[in-house]
Amino acid sequence: MFLKILAYPLTVIYLICFGCCLVVFHPIQWICLNVFGYQAHTNSVCLLNWCLMRCTHLLGTTYNFHWPDKLPEQGPLIIVANHQSMYDIPPIIWHLRKYHPKFVSKKELGKGIPSVSFNLRHGGSVLIDRKDRKQALGELRKMGEYIEATGRSAVIFPEGTRSRDGAPKPFRTFGLSMLIKYAPSAQILPITINNSWKMLRYGKFPHGLGARIHFYMHPPISVSSLNPESINEIEALITSKITPSK
Repeated sequence: MFLKILAYPLTVIYLICFGCCLVVFHPIQWICLNVFGYQAHTNSVCLLNWCLMRCTHLLGTTYNFHWPDKLPEQGPLIIVANHQSMYDIPPIIWHLRKYHPKFVSKKELGKGIPSVSFNLRHGGSVLIDRKDRKQALGELRKMGEYIEATGRSAVIFPEGTRSRDGAPKPFRTFGLSMLIKYAPSAQILPITINNSWKMLRYGKFPHGLGARIHFYMHPPISVSSLNPESINEIEALITSKITPSK
């Protein structure tokens, strides 16, 4: 009870800092993209997400990464992870920045959010209408062909929506299958995320305190080595490292 009471004022401070980052970096992104080009815009997005991670320290949040012995020197990569909260995203952007991660996101996030919506619309990500399979197919194909041509990376959360208590939801295989089809030279990087749901354990307000967020990076898997059962095996690999919610 004490921690929840303490969470109220700390969340107010955190949200002010979080909101300021989004507002400040929105024009910075615009200038970087329209004046200096893609790489400057990418750098500004990476710095934004580093700042967003630092803001969460006000809530006592920490991040721990377990890395495989060797990651690919370059892309294309298809980054596949379970999804527990919006706080899954900044660490992926920052720590995997050398791969230029782009996101498969729902279309609702493409407007109304300073910095975030701008990056989703202009940074190489795709916005999916989950009610329009034809539109989704076109966007996923575009993403697969994009990372195949550029050597960058696509990030997809196959559960389709976040888990509110950390328990994994069944993977929806359509999106991942399309990326695999249109990026045949890619490697898949499975990631297990633990405890980011605890940032929102009380709902949107207040935020949870003291979340210890863990990212477990599994060894990469070449798309060329996959078989019809591979997506189920990737799902099992990711969920095998999810710790029970407490």
